[in-house]
Parts: sequence; C-alpha cells; structure tokens
Amino acid sequence: MKNKFYYIQGLLLSAWIGFAACTDNFEGYNTNKVGFDDEKKKYDYNYYGIPLEIIQQGIYFNYDWGAGKNWPFQIMQNLGADMLSGYVHDFNPFNEGRNNSTYHMMDGWNGAFWENTYGYIMPEVQKSETINKEENIGFYGITQILKVELMHRVSDLYGPIIYTQFGSKTGSSPDTQQEAYKAFFKDLDEGIAQIEKFMDEFPGVENFSKFDILMPSGNRTYAQWIKFANSLRLRLAIRIAMADPALAIAEVEKATKHTGGLLETTSDLVAVSTASGYINPLGEINKAWSEVYLNANMESIMGGYEDPRLEKYFDKATGTNVAEIIDYKNTYKGIRQGTGFNHQNYIGHSRSTISQSTDAVLMTAAEVWFLRAEAALRGWTTEVVRDCYEQGVRTSFAQWGANGADEYLESENKPKDYEDAFNKEYNIAAVNSTTPKWDDAVSNEEKLAKIITQKWIAGYPEGCEGWAEQRRTGYPRLFPVMVNDSQDIDTNKGPRRLNFNVNTRPNNPEQYKELEAALNGPDNCATNLWWDTGKNF
Repeated sequence: MKNKFYYIQGLLLSAWIGFAACTDNFEGYNTNKVGFDDEKKKYDYNYYGIPLEIIQQGIYFNYDWGAGKNWPFQIMQNLGADMLSGYVHDFNPFNEGRNNSTYHMMDGWNGAFWENTYGYIMPEVQKSETINKEENIGFYGITQILKVELMHRVSDLYGPIIYTQFGSKTGSSPDTQQEAYKAFFKDLDEGIAQIEKFMDEFPGVENFSKFDILMPSGNRTYAQWIKFANSLRLRLAIRIAMADPALAIAEVEKATKHTGGLLETTSDLVAVSTASGYINPLGEINKAWSEVYLNANMESIMGGYEDPRLEKYFDKATGTNVAEIIDYKNTYKGIRQGTGFNHQNYIGHSRSTISQSTDAVLMTAAEVWFLRAEAALRGWTTEVVRDCYEQGVRTSFAQWGANGADEYLESENKPKDYEDAFNKEYNIAAVNSTTPKWDDAVSNEEKLAKIITQKWIAGYPEGCEGWAEQRRTGYPRLFPVMVNDSQDIDTNKGPRRLNFNVNTRPNNPEQYKELEAALNGPDNCATNLWWDTGKNF
C-alpha cells in the first residue's frame, strides 16, 4: 500500500469530505463533458447520463478525487470483505500484524465503505433520480436498479443503512435491514416498470447505451438491464431465505417468472468495463503494489479439488528461499489469515492474476444458476437442483476459459490440509469435506454446502458477495484465526459485520443512536445481521 495508507490507517477522512464538493469533483475527474452547460448536455443525453456513469464506477469504487484512486478501495473492500471472505490476503503485516486479519478490526478501514459511498455515490443517485424521473424514465429505471446494487452491498456489510430517507429535508433516519430489503424489492419493481414503459413507448431506442459500462459491449440494451434486475432480485430473495421465507418465496417467483428472463450465459456478465477508462482498483493493488495474494482457504479448497480455475485466478508461487521449511516454488501457495505474522516472507507466494485492465465483475450468470439451484433445493421452483448446480459450474468454467468441467463434476476430491511455508505451527487440517460431484442421496444441508462452495469459488474475486454468502450459510467453512485480538468476535464464527463509521457517533450522535437501535445489538463486529440467522433450513 502506498504511503497514503499509513496516514489514514487509524483515521477517517470525514473532516474534508463534503457532499457538494465531492460530486462536483467527480464530474471533473471522470468526464470531459463539463465544459458544456446543462442545456447543451441535454442534446446528447450527457446531462442525464453523467451521474449514471459515476454511479456505475462507484459500485466497485475507483475514483481520483485528489488523493489517489486505489488505496480507498484497498481499505474499503480489499482489506475487509475480500480477505474475510477467504479469497485473498496481503503479505504485508500492517499494524505489525494486528489488523482485520486477527480481528483487531481497524476503524479507519471498516468505516471507509460507508463514508465513500455516502459521500460520493449516493448524492449522484439522488441527482439522477431528480433529473430523470419526469424527463427520462428509461434512465430513471436504470437508476433504481443501480441504487439497489450499490446499497445492498453497504447493508450487507453494516446492517441498517440510510436509504429511503437519504437526503430528506426532515432528517435522514435509518432503515433497519429488513426495511431496507423491502425497499430494495420495491425499487427493483419501479426500475423494471419504468424501463418497460420506455421500451413500449420507444421500441428499439437504446439511448442509454453510450453511458452503459456494466452490460456486455455487444448487448447494452434496456432488455439486458431487466435481466440484471431480475437476477439481482433473485440474489436478494435467496439472501433472506431464513429471515423472511414468505417474502423470499414471493420475490423468487417474481424473478423467475418475469418474461424478461435472468442472466444465463457467459456473455451475461455484469462488470465495470475497463474499456471505458475505468481502472480495476484490485488490479492496481495487485500488479503495481504486489499486495493481493492467494488465501489459504482457497488453496485448501481449490487445490484439494485440483480445480482448473485455480490457474486462472492465481499465478504460481515464485518462492523466496527465506527460512522455508517446505518447497513451495511453482505451486499454488496461500497465506493463512489470523496468524499475526510480522514479516514479509510471503512475498513469494501466489499472486492474483487480476490486472488493471480486468473488468470488475459484479454479477455472473454462474451465480444466478447457483441461486436457482438453491431456490429449487428449497422447493420454491420446479427446476432440477442438480441441473442448475452443474450448469453453474459449467458456466463458471466457460467464463474463465477453463477446461475439464465434465471431469470436475465427477470428481470426489476433497479440500486439502494447509501447510505453512515458514512456520509449522500455522498448519491446519482441512475444515471442509464436500466434493464437486453431485449426490442426490445426501442431506439438504450437504447439498447446500456443495452449491454454496461452488458459488463461492465462481464468485471470486468479488469479496462483498462472497463474504455475505459465507456468513449467511456458513459455507464454505473457513479456517479459524490463531490470534484473536477482538474482545467481541467468536474465533470460530468470525466477524458478522463491520462497525459503523466511527465519525458518525461524535458528528451525528442522534443518527448514531438510531442506527444502533435499528441494528438491534451493539455496534461491534460480532452482532449478526438480520438475514444472518445461524441456520439454513
């Protein structure tokens, strides 16, 4: 991490973030259209579309607002959800090894997602709603879908959020997570309805395509946005399967029976396109800073499975010849979270293949097939569970250009034990035993373990979704930390959420009290979210 990190590792930047100033800066940094007044911008839809470009880039956060483009993402997501999901780890021992890795939860890191989303992106959502609701209903419909995609990630990290009352003149009261989810479904209804109305009134007109940096380059259509909205609805419905089954069932039915369809093929990839000028922040942290490494959990699971996608995800280790106790060069070698190491010996371990030019994936068709598999497993659809599961695996293989999906689906390989390259005290036996091969004879719990494990593998490197599903279901099981620096977090359960932005308490004490009340528990990382019920059936 660059020097900027050390300045803020224990602090947040609220003192100099202002809603109006930051959104003005974004247009200057991220467009070349600000030399025209609003009336001239309307001629080619720039007036309506510029805020939506900002929102699309802001979901997988990468902006230069005068202080660098990539370190905000590192503290927002990479050193939080990406690591806690079991996907990656950093070889650097930040804070002398006492940090999120050992559950010494870093306030300056963990509040950044909240702060940057509300400080920069939600004002653009509100702007887009205001200018598009009456004049441009197609753009307004897309705004609603983007709003849900943006903010469910925030809720799934923190719990209660400022959503329905954001920017209210009478005060910004929080929604409980339950209230927020109901609002998400309502906004998806509205988004789809407005897009369908536009398509009926202006058939064949795709006036948003020039601003679209999420849909496939050959299919930037309103119809594709409806597919995304249906798929997003399915994701959120499955998330609340145990928290509110009746609502979940109703929303699954809406998603699966809508005539607009779901994301189904490898070309149905929702990702922030780097062809637009966007730079993948994870790729910058990885390729330029060398700080995105294979997590021991992925080594155990994918290595044990001999998963052909592992070589697509990570490079082989180069080795360092520094006090090694095993020969790991030219293997896929990961770093175990929570050992409290205070050295840089892991620099020769396996680094991610993600580069600055890799599109930043938000949703894949493979994920949707696994969602369909779980819906069928619960008896909420009439689809065949095995067919959806296997299609999810095949779609993921195809997305990454990996061969051998058929053989993989017959594999009875199990995850392997983890061996540390420098300290045998860090070794640990595998904590998962499920195999890739489907088996109709096993329990529903074991079937769910198979579905979510493969969904977790296919979801790499999007840690927000990976961590949310791992917390919801407990799958795949993750190695417990050896060093637990938290006073609250259970070593075996791990963190259940991130704490609210620390500056909220002194700067807006009334709102903080409302947030904590809406959380229905103490504002620490051990409090379960609403959908995190601790049971699967």
